[in-house]
Amino acid sequence: MRGAPAWHRHRSGQHPSTVLALRANPPSPTRGEGRAARVAAPLAILLLSLLFLVLPALSARAAMSIQEVTSSKGITAWLVEDYSVPLVAIRFVFDGGATQDPAGKEGLANLMSGLFDEGAGNLDSEAFQIKLDDVGAEMSFEAARDGTYGSMRMLAEQRDAAFDLLRLAVTEPRFDQAPIDRIRAQVLSGIIANELDPDTLAQRKWLEALYGTHRYARPEEGTRQSIATITPDDLIAFHRANFARDGLHVAVVGAIDAETLKKKLDMVFGGLPQHQALSPVADIDPKLNQQLEVNYDQPQISLQLAYPGVKRSAPDFFAAVLMNEILGGSAFTSRLFDEVREKRGLAYSVSSDLVDHQHANALAISTETRADRAAETLAVVREVVKRMAQEGPTEAELAATKKYLIGAYAINNLNSSGAIAATLLELQLDKLGIDYMQRRAALINAVTLDQVKAAAKKLLSAEPAIMIVGPKHGEAKEE
Repeated sequence: MRGAPAWHRHRSGQHPSTVLALRANPPSPTRGEGRAARVAAPLAILLLSLLFLVLPALSARAAMSIQEVTSSKGITAWLVEDYSVPLVAIRFVFDGGATQDPAGKEGLANLMSGLFDEGAGNLDSEAFQIKLDDVGAEMSFEAARDGTYGSMRMLAEQRDAAFDLLRLAVTEPRFDQAPIDRIRAQVLSGIIANELDPDTLAQRKWLEALYGTHRYARPEEGTRQSIATITPDDLIAFHRANFARDGLHVAVVGAIDAETLKKKLDMVFGGLPQHQALSPVADIDPKLNQQLEVNYDQPQISLQLAYPGVKRSAPDFFAAVLMNEILGGSAFTSRLFDEVREKRGLAYSVSSDLVDHQHANALAISTETRADRAAETLAVVREVVKRMAQEGPTEAELAATKKYLIGAYAINNLNSSGAIAATLLELQLDKLGIDYMQRRAALINAVTLDQVKAAAKKLLSAEPAIMIVGPKHGEAKEE
């Protein structure tokens, strides 16, 4: 939000976004299956030492009871009741997001997401913030590529007042001129700063190379020109078109029962229109088989590669997940890590990610290295990919990866009430079913070695798109 580039965000804004992020910086938060959590080596040792302390609690959460709650007005939420601490966390998303920005108004969704706590109903910005502080609640909104996300964490004893403030923010945002100008200035300062940032400028060129004129190529934060044109009427129209009940998904975790939640759902969201008015967004495959060089005078070179991806709903999705984990998804045991860092010391980190968005998918590889070793690094990466495409993983690699992905799910996705709510929301968006957590291990274990080899051949045999960012250096090109 507020000017940050959004290349590696997944659909949850926090997640959160953004489509096909192929930069070296890891996303936050991740979409569960397509991307492994990465930590620095010292932290990894600490986390492993703590694992035995937290695993029992996380295992219990993995077996938690998820209820589907539907209010009298037809608003559905997934609920996990948890009275261990007197808190309630709610997370929700409206379909649409930055792809719904009108042409010439890029950055509209992003600007709007910064204004929900800047006055609502009969409360101006200052009064709303005072009320929010009085009830001790935390509220946030974020615009991603394919949705506008909101969340609130509140004390159970203050939930009536907190939910009422959330109702005002969602259904009656004021969009007063003074807060608009202030938040616009914040966004603009970020845009201006990004104009001097080589990585941000390179990512914009990368998006344009991959997606051409598609909406995924547009900057979510907007441009100097587009931000300047946004008016209160634009914000009101965008809110009316996007904030409607048929595009709403909700997850709640904490000290609240189903009957109480039904009433709160109607109170918070019941006053919204029934139907969204979204403009259609086409599916697109990123343009591969191209090389983009972006020249900047800096000590390192960044390498990014894009290969075909796989839809979350595809039958071979888990085969692709397992293959990617072995290729470069695992922080310290992947083939790319072993060949690029451990054996040759070419880079501090190297990773591959399955990037899954509503209208585009890809397998992305990223790393950074010294300028004089860029050609060698690129050659090693491509050789590792080629070998995986031709031979696939070994039986031992597959068995170890299955064990890890099954065991790490609770640690990566269920370690707090907010994380549980975010996970439940993603399961809804991916249409995986309320019993997915119980079925997940069996789905992974059912994948055969031949299926993983087939996924490797399917995704990695294509000629990738490559971006090289750094000093103009003849040897930076692949030999």
